[in-house]
Amino acid sequence: MNISIDLIFTILNKTIDILLVWLIFYYILKLIKDNVKLTLIFKGVLILVVLEIVSSVFHFRTIGMLLEYIIMWGPLALIVIFQPEIRTALEQLGRSQLLGRHKVLSVDERERLVYEIVTAMDQLRKSRIGALIVIERDVSLSDYIEKAKKVYADITSDLLVSIFFPNNPLHDGGVIIQGDRISCAGAVFPTSGNVKNNKHLGTRHRAGLGISEETDAIVLIVSEETGRLSVCLKGELFYNLSIDDVRMTLIDELRPKQENDFEELDEEEIYEENK
Repeated sequence: MNISIDLIFTILNKTIDILLVWLIFYYILKLIKDNVKLTLIFKGVLILVVLEIVSSVFHFRTIGMLLEYIIMWGPLALIVIFQPEIRTALEQLGRSQLLGRHKVLSVDERERLVYEIVTAMDQLRKSRIGALIVIERDVSLSDYIEKAKKVYADITSDLLVSIFFPNNPLHDGGVIIQGDRISCAGAVFPTSGNVKNNKHLGTRHRAGLGISEETDAIVLIVSEETGRLSVCLKGELFYNLSIDDVRMTLIDELRPKQENDFEELDEEEIYEENK
């Protein structure tokens, strides 16, 4: 009896140990996937590992020697060079919500959310009123909400338009949406460090890029000068979009991953049947 209990505890211990390791790897890979700069660092490290394997197989002594020094001192160099990115990644990990969004929206709630946002953006672009709308997803934006003006109101197109009206004190900041509610207005976000490729962009676009580089949020921008619409996702800026493009992007990005997986399966089944 004692042997069986000890065996059960041993199995449970090893199972929990393995699960914790996989969980750590999962969140590290998820963190890398959602952060553009970390993705580039990961690719660079992967290339070095592949080169090391190739040099070992083909006995490239000079390259192998250089790679040994790089691998030996590389971690220290990465910490020094990419200190801001590593700090941002750790902050992002701290802000991550283990259980996903604050609220899982129903189909009707998602449709209403998309309708209200798109209606507001259409009015804003026609009136040439600048706007920055950030929709929270898995990575929490609570740090930015704490420093902004709290609203906590149901989302409506009229409310969004009034927040960004030029005479409104909150006009220059951003709006953060959690679920189907506006959590705050006048939020300030970090501007993108990728200045070389975005010299033509204004402060609003750079702030949108900045928050999309650090989190998985959906960022919607209306240009005050031109009325053009833009969307930022994972550090990428999609510029000069139509209102229909914005609508379809919101529908796709707000759809839960499970629904996307089911749709992909359905498409594969339809494709196989048509063959």
